[in-house]
Amino acid sequence: MDRRRFLALSASSLAAGAPPEYEPVLQAGVYVWTQHYSRLGRRAQDHIPEICQSFARAGYRDVELMSLFFEPGLDRVTFRALEQAGLACSTVYNGGPMHAWEPARQTIAATVELAQRILRNRPLDAIVFNPNPVGRAKTDDELKVQAEALNTLGWALWNSGVRLMLHQHAPELADNAREWRFMLANTERRFMSICLDTHWVYRAGLDVMALLKECGPRLRGLHVRNSRGGVWTEDFGDGDIDYRAVAQYLRSAGFTGYLSVELAYDKETKITRPIEDSLRISREYAEKVFGIAPR
Repeated sequence: MDRRRFLALSASSLAAGAPPEYEPVLQAGVYVWTQHYSRLGRRAQDHIPEICQSFARAGYRDVELMSLFFEPGLDRVTFRALEQAGLACSTVYNGGPMHAWEPARQTIAATVELAQRILRNRPLDAIVFNPNPVGRAKTDDELKVQAEALNTLGWALWNSGVRLMLHQHAPELADNAREWRFMLANTERRFMSICLDTHWVYRAGLDVMALLKECGPRLRGLHVRNSRGGVWTEDFGDGDIDYRAVAQYLRSAGFTGYLSVELAYDKETKITRPIEDSLRISREYAEKVFGIAPR
């Protein structure tokens, strides 16, 4: 194709509203390993090299770890294990109280210090953050403080070169997602994006597709797992949530954020194989459903 024809076709594609870029980043989440070692009476953070090697053997190139893997002193073990396994860790999960100013200031300082310490040793794109629940619905005043605290944290991380992504579990989705929607409406778009945990949306009895679309351009990540009959499955596959519909929406929106396969076990989950095998099966399913080329 000559240059003139290429430019003509490019112009016509733009005029016709060509679909935006779609290039999600596939990750594996570490939560299932914390469950596994807890059942054995052990700490997952004492098995970092084994966990990282297992992720790599299962075919992942990027992972999301929790902040507990980066505690001072232990972080050196994690950095070395990631490097030896050839893994990126583009996002790190953290949390803390944010509904009252005194504890929120401590949470903000600790989270920024965590991000800066990681950045001194390896790349980091985002902190995935879940404000702590308080065992009841937060008051309107507490939600206002939390939104402002998230703005402060997002601004501080932004100035360090790291994004802030808001995560949610069941408490934030109670009362028709009152807390989650308040944060969405009262935080700065520039300083905070969204990591939607799809199965917690499902468990809250809310429409996954509706909340997905509600995120709009702020959607930067998804934590994905599935269930059958409401019980989490040992691998990520077909089940109660229609991930083909999720994938279709993400493609139309030109999603370029993180798809984190976050396996987890319920008490009723039937475990029939090693975690590494389930991680590999989950990766293959995610690549197929979301149209991600194997790396």
